[in-house]
Amino acid sequence: VQLQASGGGLVQAGGSLRLSCTMARAIFSVFVGYDMGWYRQTPGKEHELVATITASGSTDYADSAKGRFTISRDNSKKTVRLQMNSLRPDDTAVYYCNAKQGRVQDWGQGTLVTVSS
Repeated sequence: VQLQASGGGLVQAGGSLRLSCTMARAIFSVFVGYDMGWYRQTPGKEHELVATITASGSTDYADSAKGRFTISRDNSKKTVRLQMNSLRPDDTAVYYCNAKQGRVQDWGQGTLVTVSS
């Protein structure tokens, strides 16, 4: 599947951003079968889980994201979103959208989030 992420940018510490990821060229019945997630990566490090939402709507968050970030999905728009509040400089990373179904997973192109102090 093709994932198109958007919404990254530069924000001051304490600010907010909302990331969106749309499953392009997929019909509704395909999207609803995927577990979706957001991961992030900084130079020299592996992908770090930020938040996930299952096909049934159950959510999970990294400890660093709990209380600040909210993941949601809009099946009608084939979109998953990550609302990020109270951003900190250590949230600076490239954020990647992930779609998983069984053993199959796909990644979006990444969107850069930079949080200045």
